[in-house]
Amino acid sequence: MAVERTKEKWPGRVFTVSIGATAGEGGTRGRVVTIGGHTALPFVSPDDPPANRPVIAMIVRDDKPRDWPETLARPLADVLGSPVEWAQKCVEEYGAEVVCLSLASTHPDRQDASPDQAAKTVRAVLDAVPVPLMVVGCGHHDKDNEVWPRITDAARGERCLMGIACQENYRTLVAACMADGHSLIAEAPIDINIQKQLNILVTEMGLPPERIVLHPGNASLGYGLEYEYSIMERIRLAGLQGDRMLAQPMLAILGEEVWKAKEARLPASQQPAWGDETYRGPAWEAATGMGFLVAGADLLAVLHPEAVLALRRAIDAAVTG
Repeated sequence: MAVERTKEKWPGRVFTVSIGATAGEGGTRGRVVTIGGHTALPFVSPDDPPANRPVIAMIVRDDKPRDWPETLARPLADVLGSPVEWAQKCVEEYGAEVVCLSLASTHPDRQDASPDQAAKTVRAVLDAVPVPLMVVGCGHHDKDNEVWPRITDAARGERCLMGIACQENYRTLVAACMADGHSLIAEAPIDINIQKQLNILVTEMGLPPERIVLHPGNASLGYGLEYEYSIMERIRLAGLQGDRMLAQPMLAILGEEVWKAKEARLPASQQPAWGDETYRGPAWEAATGMGFLVAGADLLAVLHPEAVLALRRAIDAAVTG
């Protein structure tokens, strides 16, 4: 007897967010990346392919990392410390669809780079690569508030994705994004209620909900992935059920959170049973990313080139069924 396949219908729809602006839109990007737009859970049914494929961004820091394991530093060794060359390598050699520029040097406990220095770096990276840009501050609230207005102005018209806004520190970034035409990353500490409240606060200031990307938090395989997965899945379900304050695309920043894990970074000489770290580290990052994709992430920020290639293959297989 033939069994009729049941197709789920959801009343809600995930907003679409476009990152980057072409010359015709007032920017200088060679292309625009659009995420979101889903009407179903990811990769569940071939009848409901994703409205927009998940996108991979590669992380570029504006300083030279000092504590990376050799496995992570090796493929990027010739460009570390030069964000322009680093961004170019990510785009030209590894096919990054978006560059995620981390302004780590602005942190007072690092180089305490000035807002003007940060703005020059943002503009230099924009001038060097044609892809859309995501910019992430240093995480120090006071310093980020000094830096954000300068970098949003330096990137005016480019429709970047700027962050990270949190419940304790969002007003300056929201105002700067509204003034200069950018979208915003809204972060909650793995808490769906705080995430919704932050989105309400942001939209009450006047930023439309379709210019918000959610970042529910960071976690790595083996270090909280399953908890963040459950929060992301609940957010996606709420959005599909019609909650406009939880119907935004989601971002997962892998990068250094994954590479903090000893399973990713320790050499085989210290843990022979774990195998060659050359393969293990990138696999740890890719496995973390695939978990978030299944949970509903639309945008992944990744460090290791091999993890990028593995995730791209996984997305191809999942989208084509």
